[in-house]
Amino acid sequence: MQSDPTGVLVGVELGGTKIVVASSADGVVLDARERLPTTEPGTTLAAIQASIHNVSGGEAISAIGIASFGPIDLRRNSGSFGRLISTPKPGWSGIDVVGGITNGFDAPFALDTDVNAAVMAETRFGAGTGFDHVLYLTVGTGLGGGIWSNGRVVHGANHPEIGHVRVARQPHDHHVSSCPFHDDCLEGMASGTAMKHRWGRPADVLGSDTSAATQLEARYLANGIAVLCSVVPVEVVIIGGGVSKLDRLHQYVAESLSDASGMYPPVPFAEGGPLIVPPGLGDDSGVRGAIEIAKLAISESEETRE
Repeated sequence: MQSDPTGVLVGVELGGTKIVVASSADGVVLDARERLPTTEPGTTLAAIQASIHNVSGGEAISAIGIASFGPIDLRRNSGSFGRLISTPKPGWSGIDVVGGITNGFDAPFALDTDVNAAVMAETRFGAGTGFDHVLYLTVGTGLGGGIWSNGRVVHGANHPEIGHVRVARQPHDHHVSSCPFHDDCLEGMASGTAMKHRWGRPADVLGSDTSAATQLEARYLANGIAVLCSVVPVEVVIIGGGVSKLDRLHQYVAESLSDASGMYPPVPFAEGGPLIVPPGLGDDSGVRGAIEIAKLAISESEETRE
């Protein structure tokens, strides 16, 4: 497919509970956006297609960037490219996300995860600006993360599954993991769903339990960060998502890092890092990242033509 350089970029942030579709003429400013609920696949994908038409405002589309929840197959040479794999979200396993969104649009597209998109945007425009090694964690209904290192998002054979890093149970925490796959992973122990199950109500309405819940949450996140820094030492950790808005969560995570890490590896822990900060782009990290993915689609399309 050839890109129309005079058109707009469209970004689709497909999350487990909500979707944001936006357009940008210059690749930086979001000119129009729509927010949709994530429901059953057929209805949701049709609504995304309609929203792409709406936000493009009748202009030609240069490229579409898709930032999706996972796990999703990112391998272009795979027969299941663009399909969700074994996701805990009911009804979505095996769904062709890419085909359901791009079918009928004569524009190049590119795909990555919502958290990889967020770390991309935060590194270029937000709280990760000026750092070479950045970890982004989103803590909401689920828990996921993306890593930026040496000028690129970290991938392997597929995308990392940071939410399923195993963490030690905190003493006296008898919460039954909210993850259907693991008894003690970050998502199962520290997602918004885990907090709701543990405390009997969502994180934003904990009332008198807020401080104790936030400190326990911080200890789990700090343990996860310590594990991740043993693999890719980072300079800054950006924690976003609904749970990140709990009062003093970032402070508590920073205070918990020494015990969680044992001050090892020495870089970054013995050097006073990593910094723990909220997103510089607020709730726009994912959709801004989706626009960045659209830019990659244009680059890939040009390389193919060459």
